[in-house]
Amino acid sequence: MPLSRRRRRLWLVAPLAVLALVAWPVLNFFGVFSDKGDPVDFGKGGGKGAAGTLMPTGPQADFRVENTLGDGTKIARTTLHGKKSGFTGDVWVWAPEQYKEAQYANSGFPVLIALPGGAGYPRNYWMGTNLKLQSSIATWSKEGTSLPFIVVMPVLNPENHDEDPKDPELGRYWDGSDIPGQPKMGTWLTEDVPDLVKANFRTLTSRDGWAFMGSSTGGFAGLKSVLKNPDKFKAVIASGPDTVPDSLLWSGHEKEKQENNPEKLAPQLIARKGPDVYLAFQVGTKEKKAMAAAKKFIASYGNKGPVHTMLREIPDGEHNAATYVPSMGEGPIQWISRHMQGPTPAP
Repeated sequence: MPLSRRRRRLWLVAPLAVLALVAWPVLNFFGVFSDKGDPVDFGKGGGKGAAGTLMPTGPQADFRVENTLGDGTKIARTTLHGKKSGFTGDVWVWAPEQYKEAQYANSGFPVLIALPGGAGYPRNYWMGTNLKLQSSIATWSKEGTSLPFIVVMPVLNPENHDEDPKDPELGRYWDGSDIPGQPKMGTWLTEDVPDLVKANFRTLTSRDGWAFMGSSTGGFAGLKSVLKNPDKFKAVIASGPDTVPDSLLWSGHEKEKQENNPEKLAPQLIARKGPDVYLAFQVGTKEKKAMAAAKKFIASYGNKGPVHTMLREIPDGEHNAATYVPSMGEGPIQWISRHMQGPTPAP
């Protein structure tokens, strides 16, 4: 018996529907249906900023969509030509949902500069959605356990020192510092990157709105940056960090090396009696070397005068970023948020 016209249509539509279901994620991955690469407008707010708010100073950067979170917020990328460091590199940014809410249209937001471990070039691995840094902050901020941070993710190093695993100079990273004769990565992280954020986002005029977080070498760079620039940054979450500079590039530059040594900077800050900084360490219990270094640092300088510290020991935690993000919600993000400033809603 010949099929009815209606049934023939169903037999034709069904395979096409299955094909569409299979093809959609593949095509979307390759950007056929995604907005990856499209311009992103984070908005400037309107009118005069609330007290303590710095409205975007411009010029506006060319931000392009890199990733989209489940709540529709965007992780965007731009290339920054650092005027103060002379270094050019990529920076990724993300603003929480609250940033576009009408009640915060004239209010500044706190900034968390997130630094990776490893090579930290040509990408900053926090820009991906797989580690859930941004989605976790979105959840925590709605629960009231974290401030709604703008997350900024610059490249950490000027090149990929991990490119050749047989390279005997694998320790040729830059310690987030201005090593003589090298690209000025310290200036890049603490001046050029914040300048980019101030040019494009509503931020807070006080250092109470500025912090770092990072893992491994990124944790060291964040820790050092806060201790070296306590007038600009108030807090850090340092995950599995070194506590002393150890790049091979410091050879022949001992004076400058010690000027970037947290174990020298902390006692100097204590002697100056401020300003207060808040250093949250988190280390996995399987990270023997990093745990010993963190405990030694805290015993020597922690909670003495202006240097406030806490340690989150991650049960069975290992030296990797996937371990660190969930742990941030078990104390560190709440702790720094309590000592920082968030956006102020309009009356």
